[in-house]
Amino acid sequence: MTTNILKVEDLSVAYGGIKAVKGASLEVNEGELVTLIGANGAGKTTTLKAITGTLPNCKVSGHITYLGQALKGQSSFNLVQQKLAMVPEGRGVFTRMSIHENLLMGAYTSDDKQQIAQDIEHWFTVFPRLKERASQMAGTLSGGEQQMLAMARALMSHPKLLLLDEPSMGLSPIMVEKIFEVIRTVSAQGITILLVEQNAKLALEAAHRGYVMESGLITMTGNAKEMLNDPRVKAAYLGEA
Repeated sequence: MTTNILKVEDLSVAYGGIKAVKGASLEVNEGELVTLIGANGAGKTTTLKAITGTLPNCKVSGHITYLGQALKGQSSFNLVQQKLAMVPEGRGVFTRMSIHENLLMGAYTSDDKQQIAQDIEHWFTVFPRLKERASQMAGTLSGGEQQMLAMARALMSHPKLLLLDEPSMGLSPIMVEKIFEVIRTVSAQGITILLVEQNAKLALEAAHRGYVMESGLITMTGNAKEMLNDPRVKAAYLGEA
């Protein structure tokens, strides 16, 4: 039986009179890579922030459960202890700390120094570019390298669910391909991922299942590979007639 990791039911988010999310529902099961695609402003990032409790003052309704427990009212910093980690849009690395220090921050909920050292070495094998620059200040890295660091830092917490918000944003095509290669590698290691992404083609190629969000509504869902061949997805997001 498949274990449900995340369930979002009838989520609505309103900023004053503006409804950013309008009754969205989605779920992510253990071991899945699920992607939420849509145009800029569709409500994708707002959905992730509602899950993590990091929205500014606004009206939120609906139900969000993680590992069977309601998330409503929980502080965002408690979620890391519950093995839920998010890589935010814009990466958010500690620019005046080294790569190694950033990774240590990702493991702040653990006091097992031996395990932390092993984890750092493990993720250095997945992100060899970071190992080469371990003592370098994070603020001096390229955008793609910072994205790798943000992902590795989140993975240091041993998440049961990893949320990725627009990991390809602002990166060169070569670096975008590299980031998605890493996402596929992480998924293959059994880590459950919810990926919010504008690059619909790469996101659906990497994912098991997909959701399409338009103007705050989930308008389509299904097997990711099948969605790649759906004429509506092709026309709206893949630039194909």
